[in-house]
Amino acid sequence: MNNDADDMKISVLSSGSGGNVTYIETNQHKILLDAGLSGVRIERLMKSINRSMKDVDMLLVSHEHTDHSKAVGVLARRYPQINVYANQPTWDAMHETIGEIPNEQKNIFPPNMVMNFGDIDIESFAVSHDAAQAQFYDFHHHNKSFVVLTDTGYISDHIYGVINNANAYVLECNHDVEMLRSGEYPWSLKQRIMSDEGHLSNEDGANSLMECIGYDTKRIFIGHRSHHNNVKELAHLTVASMLEENDFGVGTDFDLLDTDVEKASKLFTL
Repeated sequence: MNNDADDMKISVLSSGSGGNVTYIETNQHKILLDAGLSGVRIERLMKSINRSMKDVDMLLVSHEHTDHSKAVGVLARRYPQINVYANQPTWDAMHETIGEIPNEQKNIFPPNMVMNFGDIDIESFAVSHDAAQAQFYDFHHHNKSFVVLTDTGYISDHIYGVINNANAYVLECNHDVEMLRSGEYPWSLKQRIMSDEGHLSNEDGANSLMECIGYDTKRIFIGHRSHHNNVKELAHLTVASMLEENDFGVGTDFDLLDTDVEKASKLFTL
């Protein structure tokens, strides 16, 4: 790991249908994006990358679904130094499930806005998902950018413009279409997942990557994999094969990396 304290450091602590948490660090800020596991599990994952929740000062929430918001209230109450950011519809939607948070810790981050926090600019962008107002984020630090984009049924031209040629991505490859179609989910849920307000499939994720990765892209994490309708090896093979067939340099120009709910990715420097 680069010891330069002025770099941006990142770990995908957890990603999948069972929970989502990402850690972003700059010299001035220690940030969590989402808190979709129990507080205890998040603390353990932080410890596994030699970091502490006591140092985290910001928590961004993408939307109210529990695999993204489960520990928002717990962590805010346990660590009063944390400022929590979400758009107003998300605050309204998760109010009853996360419990009370002191007003001084609650902050509004509207969709489709860039906010400056000292040495990092964070850009929010609205996505198409069956939540009150789901949004994800592009983190900018010293001409480097890191994008997290999951929980969307499709990616708009506006979003492609925002996330184009990032240095690193966490991008959704939620399900294998055939596994989903033949699985045990009720048809109504299958329709929801495959809809424009659902989730990107493995193929959708690969096609989306081909629209946005560029010369600066060095790391791609396959994110938000379904435990019921996907397999890690299948998701990786599908994405890698589609990219390679279209002359993208998997393993040479950039690394294609898997994520897990139970194990954090190694802290890396961007």
